[in-house]
Amino acid sequence: MTPVEAKVQQHYNSVAAEYDHRYHHQRRGRCYYSHISDTILACLPRGGHLLDIGCGTGLFIDRYLASGGTATGIDISPGMVAKAQHRCRESTCSVGTAEHIPFKGDSFDAVASLLAFSYVSNPHKMLQEAYRVLSPGGSLAICTLGRNILTYGLPAIYTMGEVMRIRHVGMGDFDERYYKEDEMYSLLTSAGFKDVQARRCSFAHLNLIWPFYSVAKWMEPFVEEKLPYLAYNICARGTKPGRH
Repeated sequence: MTPVEAKVQQHYNSVAAEYDHRYHHQRRGRCYYSHISDTILACLPRGGHLLDIGCGTGLFIDRYLASGGTATGIDISPGMVAKAQHRCRESTCSVGTAEHIPFKGDSFDAVASLLAFSYVSNPHKMLQEAYRVLSPGGSLAICTLGRNILTYGLPAIYTMGEVMRIRHVGMGDFDERYYKEDEMYSLLTSAGFKDVQARRCSFAHLNLIWPFYSVAKWMEPFVEEKLPYLAYNICARGTKPGRH
């Protein structure tokens, strides 16, 4: 494990008990996470077997199960995995990294990753591994941080927050990578995926305070369609060639 991976693991172990409050119990966080989850769900086959990379506390696995599928999760943080296993007792959640997925090839109908890809130090290796474990005809969908004028200063803010010892989910210098649509398209295509698409989503970020959040939420569909560069995240999808 690299020093950065160890730092990410330690951080998410420390905030595992607070993660659900941010993304599930808090109204803004729940709306934000629901929006990106619905976007990713629309890219995946229903009723299949999913691998969730960076599964966190199992929020997305829970949604995929509700759609009629089965799921397995991996996460670098044992604390988050314990929460995910408690939430999704019919699924198997284990500690693992995206660059070394501990499963045989052609094992899953779908692979998803929400808000974890930015932490991956070797995205090429992660995508090669995702391609390997997908069955032919299977789908990959990723939601990750997008690079634009609104996110440009976030690394400096997060680093400052770490120096000030602010306890907050995601607060710290983790050498995160922010992507553009063409970068995600190139990464997925290079890994062998076909029918690749990459688009921006989510303008109403949970860090916005009221009433700015409600205004951003109202504007979100227009921004995603007409001014996508202002959206915070990128959702990328692709398919492994072949048939199930």
